Amino acid sequence: MAHQWRGVIREYAERLPVTEATKVITLGEGGTPLVHAEKLSELTGSVVYLKVEGMNPTGSFKDRGMTMAMTAAVEAGAKAVVCASTGNTSASAAAYATAAGLKCAVLVPEGKISMGKLSQAIAHGATLLQVDGNFDNCLDIARKLGESYPVFLVNSVNPARIQGQKTGAFEVVDALGDAPDIHVLPVGNAGNISAYWKGYKEYSAPFESGTAGTLPAVSTKTPAMWGFQAAGAAPFVAGHPITEPDTIATAIRIGNPASWDTAVAARDESGGLIEAVTDEEILDAHRWLSSKEGVFVEPGSAAGVAGLIKKHAAGQVPTGKTIVITVTGHGLKDPQWALRTADGSDVQPVSVPNDVVSVANELGLDAK
Repeated sequence: MAHQWRGVIREYAERLPVTEATKVITLGEGGTPLVHAEKLSELTGSVVYLKVEGMNPTGSFKDRGMTMAMTAAVEAGAKAVVCASTGNTSASAAAYATAAGLKCAVLVPEGKISMGKLSQAIAHGATLLQVDGNFDNCLDIARKLGESYPVFLVNSVNPARIQGQKTGAFEVVDALGDAPDIHVLPVGNAGNISAYWKGYKEYSAPFESGTAGTLPAVSTKTPAMWGFQAAGAAPFVAGHPITEPDTIATAIRIGNPASWDTAVAARDESGGLIEAVTDEEILDAHRWLSSKEGVFVEPGSAAGVAGLIKKHAAGQVPTGKTIVITVTGHGLKDPQWALRTADGSDVQPVSVPNDVVSVANELGLDAK
């Protein structure tokens, strides 16, 4: 029987706080590919997969949580939503608010957002306000707006967001037949590492569904959660908030993560870790994914890959295991980094005369 993917809420309705009567706001998010990373597998001696979240409707994993948050906003009778964002949340919130018929206000840190993401929020009609401060300042204002004014907050401090994002773990298990041994991902505001851990725990034990009674366990184990922050924005590594976070990876440039406690719990309960990688290591991994695996991501999304490569170089990645890395956003979100070489210079096209022989010679081709 034919089956069209219905978005994460309807696909996993038995494991989400919805009913058949719930008006679901969806753009068909989820169902993203789990791509075998051949070169990373060869490097590490384990079987490595990439969960490519850039294939979501607005190009990032944020859509998983936003479908739930916007559905909750409509259920609550909201007329407007607000979020703070370093980019991807703004794009997702604006798109889903449009689908829901709601007004959307987005607070972004001035000068700290990529044009690719900014253009999405504007295209979907969001009211965009650039705050003279960083992301943490924006989130503080957004929280206060939600508390004191008639707007619905759709940042990951909203538990509905985590509910939606946990479906990424469900999809990994459904694709592999069991949980991986290690799950690697970037850490910024820390909602994703929290959500994946929640999903893995729920899939590995009987689940008390609100609509279908007790659902049996799906997986036999849970993975160690390995999170990686940018070195200039690594509050978990420092053990305290970072007042002025600084990294080229705009998606994870966050100094005081909203999901701090749940991320620490995910790390500790899973026997995992949260460590840091430098901007140089992030950009090297960004280039690795594009040139060796054929997967184009924004720099922040490459932090997990950078972390795995770094841990392997230190002899700390086990062989013979199954490893999944969530790459969180598409490379077209922040494309300028693909146009720079490793030494920081701009990529320039090779000029050739207007004839086939010159083109063939430049390509190193011999005539048939």
